[in-house]
Amino acid sequence: MSPAPQQFKSIALVGNHQDARVSESILILAAHLHSRKRRVLLGSDTEVDFGSLPIERHPEQTLGSEVELIVAVGGDGTMLNAARLAAPYGIPVLGVNRGRLGFLADISPADIRERLDDVLEGRYVKDNRAMLQAKLIRGTEVAESQALNDVVVQKWQTGRMLDFETWIDGRYVNSHGGDGLVIATATGSTAYALSCGGPILYPELDAVVLAPICPHTLSDRPIVIRSSSSIEVRLVERPDANAQVICDGVSLGELLVGDRLVVTRASSNVTLLHPPDHDYYRILRSKLRWGRGDRMMPGSATD
Repeated sequence: MSPAPQQFKSIALVGNHQDARVSESILILAAHLHSRKRRVLLGSDTEVDFGSLPIERHPEQTLGSEVELIVAVGGDGTMLNAARLAAPYGIPVLGVNRGRLGFLADISPADIRERLDDVLEGRYVKDNRAMLQAKLIRGTEVAESQALNDVVVQKWQTGRMLDFETWIDGRYVNSHGGDGLVIATATGSTAYALSCGGPILYPELDAVVLAPICPHTLSDRPIVIRSSSSIEVRLVERPDANAQVICDGVSLGELLVGDRLVVTRASSNVTLLHPPDHDYYRILRSKLRWGRGDRMMPGSATD
């Protein structure tokens, strides 16, 4: 057997080290990568005992500048964090699923060594995913962040619904009443937007979903627009009009009356790596349990 080509010589491992299952997989990966003569890096706050393995520790926010690949161990939340670390440097992300659902992290812990070897030897599928750029503008102050899944405007510290307006490419669209709005990429269409009644978008579609959260008017429905559009959200003044902007689960800041939230397609993408037999529709069947109702007989064929 010919030796594996030296792809991905430096690899970072990220995950919630306080989860015993994640720590177990990180140990397996570190040992396996060392046996394949790869340089292994982790965040400096990762509390895992690697014994005599030569592990390098760096501040997590700088890992992307030090490596050629990030392996995220955990659920989709870990993948989103890895995407934020990788995107500025254009390096790919590989996911090992130790979470509950795992639309993004699709390698099973049982296959971790074999699948990793596939990647190290160049057998993988590259998957480029678009990201969103969110700008929260207050006068001359601008707070910015990126999101792989979604940018969410949600009511905050109040039991009252929000009143807000949406504008697309400078044109007024609608005034909404409800709990907020999800602005999702095709990747994020299977996340929060899906629970709001939004459609599932194939990851390669060049589109964005706007899905109202618990709209007060039943005719206020999700809408799909081109990803090159500029989306603007403004609060309408009313008592207790408190809202917050969340980018992939991380707070960007409070949205006040008079502020502008502007969401556009980010200039950078995230590249995900998948096993060579990756099949998006199989993932949907598995994660959403399509065709697996109570009438399925034991022993029936499943994916």
